[in-house]
Amino acid sequence: MLTLACLAGGETTSPPPIAWTRSLSGYCDSAAAIASDGTIYVGAFNGLLYAIHPDSKTKWTYATGREIKSSPAISADGTIYIGSRDNALHAVAPGGQAKWRFATGGWVDAAAAVEANGTVYFGSWDKKFYALRPDGAKKWEFVAGGAISATAAIAVDGTIYFGSHDKKFYALRPDGTKLWEFGTRGAILTAPAIGLDGTVYFTSLDGKLYALAPDGIKRWELTTQSAGRSSPVIGERGMIYLGVGKELAAISNTGNFEWRVNLGDTQVETTPLVAADGNVYAIGFYRELNAVRTNGLREWVLPLSIMTATASPTVTADGHLYVGNNFNMFYKIKTGVPPAGSPWPMFGRDARHTSKATGK
Repeated sequence: MLTLACLAGGETTSPPPIAWTRSLSGYCDSAAAIASDGTIYVGAFNGLLYAIHPDSKTKWTYATGREIKSSPAISADGTIYIGSRDNALHAVAPGGQAKWRFATGGWVDAAAAVEANGTVYFGSWDKKFYALRPDGAKKWEFVAGGAISATAAIAVDGTIYFGSHDKKFYALRPDGTKLWEFGTRGAILTAPAIGLDGTVYFTSLDGKLYALAPDGIKRWELTTQSAGRSSPVIGERGMIYLGVGKELAAISNTGNFEWRVNLGDTQVETTPLVAADGNVYAIGFYRELNAVRTNGLREWVLPLSIMTATASPTVTADGHLYVGNNFNMFYKIKTGVPPAGSPWPMFGRDARHTSKATGK
């Protein structure tokens, strides 16, 4: 059932406290990744990857050759992978030392997806999708028909899913051979999410959200009329949450709008996050972090700044939420609530941004 909720007051609780705020000396379009020791990694458009202690102090910075739009991903051994507009994917040790740099023929705006065996998958604006070994050696490459700026997702069985500017969504086997492709009528710029039953959800600039079975057969499509950068996430009972135009939308796993909540006057450019208490965190284009209950009513709202926000939030198991904005500011917010135990609760699925489904 579709209901519309207006965000003009009516919050039931006070927002959580901001633990700290600090400058990154460059605007942040990158979703932070959090290591097991609590270190926060985030990229900025000044070309630096920041490693930040939980108390906000800089641990180290690593300079790439150009701007960073990509989000970091962390492997099981602590290696941090970050793409850069210097046309390369960088592997950085937990101490800040460069491990290797893999050059491509175009910008690397997509975040890496990391398999349990250490294989790293990512796409580039050079129209190629790469699989690298942990030492940086290339296992294989797959050539698409257009640039690849969207992050991939890895299924439980190892199938790799990603979309391209060529208006196609691809499924590749772990050896790099194509399993299938699915055509849409628009470029695909956002990351997919994988449900508990293996259903893959993704959006296209044709203004639709698609649900595909693991064999590539379309289960349903929903016209959203949105061409934003918000990627879908999955909450409890398979509910899908997505930024649609100026709204946060809840969509059933059968492809129907449950509710839509206005978040401001401009397009929502961030990916929502589902918390363990059922609240969905979503950032409108202008300054506010919203917590919306599963019935579509707002729990609380937290103003962040007067500037725009395009980075998606990340929350840790101890309930600390991290997010940056386009005013060079980075926030730690003490929500006290961990991510939901759902199949895909946030960008990159987990706080390390492995983009690997676990099947639970």
